[in-house]
Amino acid sequence: MLKGKTAVVTGGSRGIGKAIAMAMAKHGADIAIIFYDNRLAAEAVCKEAAQFGVKAEGYQCNVADFEGSKKICDKIISDFGKVDILVNNAGITKDSLILRMSDKDFASVIDVSLKGSFNFIKHLSKSIMRSGSGRIINISSVIGIMGNSGQANYSTAKAGLIGLTKTVAKEFSSRNVTCNAIAPGFIETEMTADLPQTVKDNLLTSIPLKRIGKPQEVANLAVFLASDLSSYITGEVIKVDGGMCI
Repeated sequence: MLKGKTAVVTGGSRGIGKAIAMAMAKHGADIAIIFYDNRLAAEAVCKEAAQFGVKAEGYQCNVADFEGSKKICDKIISDFGKVDILVNNAGITKDSLILRMSDKDFASVIDVSLKGSFNFIKHLSKSIMRSGSGRIINISSVIGIMGNSGQANYSTAKAGLIGLTKTVAKEFSSRNVTCNAIAPGFIETEMTADLPQTVKDNLLTSIPLKRIGKPQEVANLAVFLASDLSSYITGEVIKVDGGMCI
């Protein structure tokens, strides 16, 4: 389905990003994994992805760093020859109520999730446009749609990604590049694993399907959006949340 394509996945060393990278590799795409600090995890993902007969390389980068991310994007294009698919998945959380949230914590979450996505779109845009059927997928969140107490920074960043998605979809459409956002709900990752059981139980009551989602279920949609099967879909925000945000 993705054979001959090159995909860049930010935050690809764990969680949803890892699942997306592995799913795309399984479907034939060469993979460039962007990681921040866990080199061993990134190398393990690359080794696992390579078992599908594709090229997989890891690149350490602070996605919020404009010049640093440009150097990495240039290196990826040099190493792989082109980029067809970009998945902006990198993100962090620094939760706190607005009354207690510091300016630094507000800015850092937006810098990684939102500015980081802008950086990679900008630096890889020419290569993606040359693809003839480029795909950009931004990983937003249902929190960016409905908000959440204690997550003003995170909800703002994820809501901003939705606006960025729609703008990119309009600006890049003339080059046959689509841009869509995926809004996961409560997904089983390292980030959610540390939540107290009482919090998890309360969340489950708000999910019609009465279960936590799996990273693979987000990855399945990402593969679809990266493929030719989604060629007439752009500017959309698709929830993967078990009905949490109906």
